[in-house]
This record gives sequence, C-alpha cells and structure tokens, in this order.
Amino acid sequence: MLHPRLRFLRRLLHPGLRVWARDIGISVIASFVMVTVLYQPVRVEGTSMQPELRDQDRLFIDKLFFHFEKISRGDVVVFHYPRDPEKSYIKRVIALPGDSIFIDQGRVWIDGEPTEEPWVPRRYRDTRSMPEMIVPAGQYFVMGDHRSISSDSRDFGPVDRDLIYGKATFIYWPADNVGVVH
Repeated sequence: MLHPRLRFLRRLLHPGLRVWARDIGISVIASFVMVTVLYQPVRVEGTSMQPELRDQDRLFIDKLFFHFEKISRGDVVVFHYPRDPEKSYIKRVIALPGDSIFIDQGRVWIDGEPTEEPWVPRRYRDTRSMPEMIVPAGQYFVMGDHRSISSDSRDFGPVDRDLIYGKATFIYWPADNVGVVH
C-alpha cells in the first residue's frame, strides 16, 4: 500500500510525465557514474601541449584506463603537479620506469636511441639539453608538445604513478578541434 503522499503524487503525475521523469532520473544517475568513475571533463589551461591541445580546449579524460592497460610512451596523461598537488598538469609520457633518457639540443634519446616525435612540430622544438638519467621505478618522464615553453619533467623531475589520474581521450570543444587525442 502506498503512503498517502505518494498516492497523491502518483495521481498528480500523468503516466507520460512519470516515464519522462524516470528517464531523466536514470540519465542523471548514469551521467554521475560516468563522470565520477569513468570519464571526467577537463579544461586545458595554457599552451604547453600545442598543437594537439590548445588553451581552453575541453576534453574528456579516461580515469579507469589504468586498471585495464599500462601507461605507454606517447600517452597524454593528467596528473597532480608534484610540487603542488592542488594543481593538475597535462603532458605526454616520453619515458617509462627503467628507461634511460637524455636530451641533446632538444633531441630526446631513450635507451640510447633517438626518438621520433611526430607530435612536436619543428617550430615548437627547443634546444635544451639534459644529462642522462634512469627513470625510477613507478615514475614517468613527461613533457609538453610545445617544448620551448613547457614546464615538465625536465624542470620538476619524473612524475610518480600515484599522481597520474587520467588519460586524455577526446576533445569535445571547440568544434574545430573535436576528435580523439593522439
């Protein structure tokens, strides 16, 4: 038996409105689950990931991918800035735990081999060098695609795996940049 208030609401709502309200409720719950568990919308602030990601681009990050696949070289990840965990950064993974990395006049070498980085246009390259280092276990060396202005692992060191919380997957705004993050 329904409570008297619920009977009143049931009579008040037309059957079509009940279906509509149910569908809206299910949509809200599904959206909440998607945003809190699977995907999260974020806004890019800054130009260190140009040309792939521009200032004020809106994109979705996949927060669940870590449980099903490894972080790979070339992945664009979102992480808490090691020097201030209240801030988030977005950068590209360049070297994995255990990799030897050094940079000579802007050219990145991994395990003694020069790397190809098609995501870094010539005009965004720089001439910075960095002595050889081994990326510690559980950490990742990350860099921005706009090398001449990026604050990245060359400045703050490799990023601990525990600080990485998402992988950039899809740009949804602005319309002229919609698509999968490469």
